Amino acid sequence: MDRDTRNAAIGAAWILLLFGIAAYYLPTVMLAVGNVSTVLAGVVAAIFMVAIFIVFWLRGRSQRKKGK
Repeated sequence: MDRDTRNAAIGAAWILLLFGIAAYYLPTVMLAVGNVSTVLAGVVAAIFMVAIFIVFWLRGRSQRKKGK
């Protein structure tokens, strides 16, 4: 495994670990926010889902720029 591949794997592992931890606590956060507003709890879930795609999109964009 060369250096770039290893760094990419480590970066992806960190992203998955952080989002995994966030997903573990997401129901608790949604229940707490749901006590204030059910719509706001839905917004929190939507932000979490969109954040996953944004992070991987930004990472892919960064990797493409490094490849040029």
